[in-house]
Amino acid sequence: MHFILKRTGIALVTVFLVSVLSFLMFAVLPGDPVSYALGTNATEEQAEALREEAGLNMSVPRRYINWLGNFLSGGDIYSFRFRGNSVSAMIQERLPVNLALAFLSLFFILIITIPASVLSARRPGGAIDRLINIFAAFGVSIPGFFLGIIFIWIFGITLKLFTPGVYIGYRENFFGFLFGLSFPALAIAIPNAAMLVKFIRAALIRELKSDYARTAFSKGASFSRVLYHHALRNALVTSVTVLGMIIAEIFSGSIVIEQVFTIPGIGRLLVAAIMSRDYPLIQSLVVYIAWTVVFANLLVDIAIQIIDPRIRLEHSRFRDARK
Repeated sequence: MHFILKRTGIALVTVFLVSVLSFLMFAVLPGDPVSYALGTNATEEQAEALREEAGLNMSVPRRYINWLGNFLSGGDIYSFRFRGNSVSAMIQERLPVNLALAFLSLFFILIITIPASVLSARRPGGAIDRLINIFAAFGVSIPGFFLGIIFIWIFGITLKLFTPGVYIGYRENFFGFLFGLSFPALAIAIPNAAMLVKFIRAALIRELKSDYARTAFSKGASFSRVLYHHALRNALVTSVTVLGMIIAEIFSGSIVIEQVFTIPGIGRLLVAAIMSRDYPLIQSLVVYIAWTVVFANLLVDIAIQIIDPRIRLEHSRFRDARK
């Protein structure tokens, strides 16, 4: 419990610092977002009215406090580009799309990574191992957005499995929604799966050469039993720590993938806000993405504590030694 509370506190402080730094960064940037929003033909009275409406005439600390209160309570945050629309409502509208894309990406990563790692570690240096290593090198070296373009060309234009540029909403057709997201999810998953395959393969080979594995072999345990019941479990436990980085990669990669597949997600909204210099909307989206990544890493840390008792024991010993 002490570990969970400590990690939760660190997560909250991290998100708070991200919000402060992002707010200060946008506050000191050169240029006037009001002039950009209204255009060059706007009068000074119109510009002053918009500054008053957006709260830009207030001091920076007061503007931050107002923004933070509205962000935490789900209140109305002013947007220069989408005037009349609530920022919280726009994020909530796009949240199911990003969650579905993230879960599909994780699903594809797992169903690719675990079988490929096991097949590769069974016979290191064999034909299957060499093929999987080629796949891993290929996947790591090719960015997700380029895979997305290839998928559009092969599956969309050539095979006509989906219509490029056409988005099916989850309210309209849920299964069509998931099917349409499966291709961008694969484009995100393959580079991350390639990285994770190399990590789990190395961990499996290391576990199979460990003392407990040799002892199990000497007692007559089959290779498959040692591999699946002992080595794979320990390798997956150590590999859970990589999930935090992969989750961050999924969210950062989805920003570009949404542009390639024209998905109306949070990443595409962020790009639109950046292009229009909509600083309040940019800041809200940056803090939301930071909170999502930090919260996911918090869940990973808690999961490691639950599935690996050795970490709990080491943490308690370290805490007792400090007393």
